[in-house]
Amino acid sequence: MTKFASIITAILFCVAGMPCRAESGVQVLNSDAHYPEGPIWYQGKLYYVEYDRNSVMTWDGKKNSVFSFEKGCGQSAVVPAARGEFLTTCYDNGTIGRMAADGKVLPAYTHDRDGNKFVGPNDFAPDGRGGIYFTTSGSHGDAIDGKVFFIAADGVITLKAGDVHNANGVAVSRDGKILYLVETDENRLLKFKIGADGSLSDRRIFVNLDDLTNHVVHVWPDGVKIDSHGQIYIGQSARDLHVPLAGVIFIVNAAGKLLRQLTLPSLQVPNFAFSPDEKTLYVTAVDQIDKSPYLGKLYSIPNH
Repeated sequence: MTKFASIITAILFCVAGMPCRAESGVQVLNSDAHYPEGPIWYQGKLYYVEYDRNSVMTWDGKKNSVFSFEKGCGQSAVVPAARGEFLTTCYDNGTIGRMAADGKVLPAYTHDRDGNKFVGPNDFAPDGRGGIYFTTSGSHGDAIDGKVFFIAADGVITLKAGDVHNANGVAVSRDGKILYLVETDENRLLKFKIGADGSLSDRRIFVNLDDLTNHVVHVWPDGVKIDSHGQIYIGQSARDLHVPLAGVIFIVNAAGKLLRQLTLPSLQVPNFAFSPDEKTLYVTAVDQIDKSPYLGKLYSIPNH
């Protein structure tokens, strides 16, 4: 049986009511995380956020610690930036939060250079050249007002793309030529060409998650990351309990073909980060999706 056939067989078993078992080697690094999201590995530590605790956290291989706290922010991702700072997407108050290297809160970014506000800041993607893209989800519902902004190394923020139905995860290809964008409420990933000035053009549909799984379940994609081999990892946030394929991270190639999957023992697996050698995937997960404190976990899982 081919690897692809094995994946499809596993999907069909789940749909038939057989349990989808988590991968072996899964470890819980934080069993009391309150809506963890947006992780990144940086200088020997895993940085991630806890949305419901309004905190940026670190895991140093032994313990979890609060790196920074900002009431009312509603953090959904964190990323290192220029001059030793860190940035965080403040989903609740509509800003891009700034923190010093010691976690001290600095004045936030509140709008781009043209005065555009940030409605639901969500995720980051460094471009490898000192700039950082970030998404704003928009106002949800039927509104198609999600956007992609770009923060240059000098801190100037510009709007690069709009008209997205719930803009979510975002990632830049290793060669810096393509930006991948999750459009959650359309259940798909988009792709753009990146210009020399950071502009985005040639918008296309990259993959539809419902098509990818042969429509066995409605999949709501969330985070996206790309490894050094160009494989694209897609997280998801199921919106119903006990649905097939909950806890599954999908891995596709640059042509959008399903290669394999990783399964975690939680309902939602919105986002993740690679260890430096990419042999481990650190996964933020949510079990309680209906009310605060949105209890979840931080996992590690072998990446093979």
